[in-house]
Amino acid sequence: MSDTIIRKFPLGFQWQTQDPFLFCVHHLDHFPEGTSDLDPKPELLEGRPLGSDFDPNQDWRMYHGQTIPGFPAHPHVGFETVTVVNQGFCDHSDSLGAAGRFGLGDTQWMTAGGGVQHSEMFPLLHTDKENTPELFQIWLNLPKKSKFADPHFKMLWHEDIPVIKTEDTSITVIAGNFNNTLALDPPPDSWASESKNKVAIWSISVEANRELRLPKAEIGVNRSIYFYDGDEITIGTEKILKNFGIDIEPDADIIIKAGSKTAKILVLQGVPINEPVAQQVLS
Repeated sequence: MSDTIIRKFPLGFQWQTQDPFLFCVHHLDHFPEGTSDLDPKPELLEGRPLGSDFDPNQDWRMYHGQTIPGFPAHPHVGFETVTVVNQGFCDHSDSLGAAGRFGLGDTQWMTAGGGVQHSEMFPLLHTDKENTPELFQIWLNLPKKSKFADPHFKMLWHEDIPVIKTEDTSITVIAGNFNNTLALDPPPDSWASESKNKVAIWSISVEANRELRLPKAEIGVNRSIYFYDGDEITIGTEKILKNFGIDIEPDADIIIKAGSKTAKILVLQGVPINEPVAQQVLS
């Protein structure tokens, strides 16, 4: 394994993350045509374990939804959710009174802080063709000083999110700084709100047989690369196949070369919070 690569791992349903991130999952569902109620036809739900439908071998899943796919109201405390919708739409509502529909490149950033209930559902808007939402759900931890901050809700609309485009690459700067292109401001109590924490969320596309050089970060930053679409990428002499992730040295000179197909990559990085994390189920 290359000296720049610390660890390589397969991407399961839940992707392995490093501090300050707690969780990351990539949703891609080829939903059928919807009905006027934004749900699949009832006969398509027969035999599915409604309320807990997560079979990775299916073309689409209902998740915790009973009629419309998605995640009905559930509580979060002490961290942030960042929902990046590349395709399709998500319907959001929460106990702060916020509600709305976002998608097609929009990002929703919610600081749960002292506690909030929210719902994220995937409406089947098209009644005459397939519905295909594709999104990332990312959880970013909060430090002890901000664990019980006031909940905060922020939309980053795709028209405002910086995107760096060349003939070879496209980099969507959702958080952080990519070669002096700064992301929109995150919520005020976020670990990402202080530039010294070097938090970055970059959604990257590299054209077939082309390459991208990542800007270096400082020693002490945790950096993970998730390769989720394409055939292979090469970093140094190391070939990495689709649906694998790597943790890399932050200060290394990293050049990512795509294989014979366009490579799609998510990069998460940040200075670790280095505080204990307690997980509990709230009623």
